Amino acid sequence: MRFENRNESRGDEQTGPDVSRRTRGAGAKTRNEATGRWGRDVGQSDVGWQGSQAGRPGAVPQGFSRPNQPGTGQRNPSGAGRSGAASASISVRQLTRVYEVPGRKDARVLALDGVDADFPEGSFTAIVGASGSGKSTLLHCMAGLDEPTDGRVTMLGSATSEMKPAKRATFRAQHVGFVFQEYNLIASLTAAENVSMPSRLAGRTLSKGQIDAALDAVGLRHRANLKPHQLSGGERQRVAIARVMASEPRIVFADEPTGALDLDSSGVVLDWLRQLASRGTTVVMVTHDVEAAALADSVAVMSGGRLATWSNCRDAQRIAGLVHAARAR
Repeated sequence: MRFENRNESRGDEQTGPDVSRRTRGAGAKTRNEATGRWGRDVGQSDVGWQGSQAGRPGAVPQGFSRPNQPGTGQRNPSGAGRSGAASASISVRQLTRVYEVPGRKDARVLALDGVDADFPEGSFTAIVGASGSGKSTLLHCMAGLDEPTDGRVTMLGSATSEMKPAKRATFRAQHVGFVFQEYNLIASLTAAENVSMPSRLAGRTLSKGQIDAALDAVGLRHRANLKPHQLSGGERQRVAIARVMASEPRIVFADEPTGALDLDSSGVVLDWLRQLASRGTTVVMVTHDVEAAALADSVAVMSGGRLATWSNCRDAQRIAGLVHAARAR
């Protein structure tokens, strides 16, 4: 991830000096229209860190190609966040999101405050921060699930933030995969049918062999004909990973993918996200779990709607310290 201009490098970390002007606390800010001042919105609370540990690496299925993507798909984690080190799959410039506050005509919530960042091709980036810091809003605006109030989002060279909703949805179906905390499986479909659905929507019908290969890669081929309610939480999340693998997107957004899982299932999911990145997919993960964040190539710390710190650190305790330091500025 790369910061623009206003950041100063400190070893393997980059810190935005503008963060020091922010007030303490994890809550988003509101703007009083009468005074023109921004202040903390009340009611924000912190969420405790959840620990997890990595599981065993799984075998990457053979035969999975990256459609419409030149090159070998090799990543360059050492260059993540540094200007010119790798081509950016995702770029955001001055990304801003302001929400109206129901019942308060004189106030708005500033969830994102002019964010600039680049996510290199084939990188695995974790976005962390206290509740209300803007990390999920950033992911949703980058992915086109929410529309920014201002700024620009570019994915794979296309200005997606300027597309009409229907065109943006088509772009997502063709190039983007999602892994959510709540799995987002269709209850009436089997595991195999859920795996094939994104590709069908994108106009690329998968063969039974491709579906079986994706499920086999996550150890669920024998559960292919079961519906979501017949699977455990960890198995449902593994179906979601198989769905991403089968559709072969160039970008994957993961929003708290381990939040509802036990330690073993979390480790499996995180390992597969790393496997996807190793094959050239750009993975962006939002998480409260510093242990999960430590498995990424780079970590971005958000505070007050801004990217406060970027680091290559892979130590969970140090990442937790960066989060708390960002809040204290």
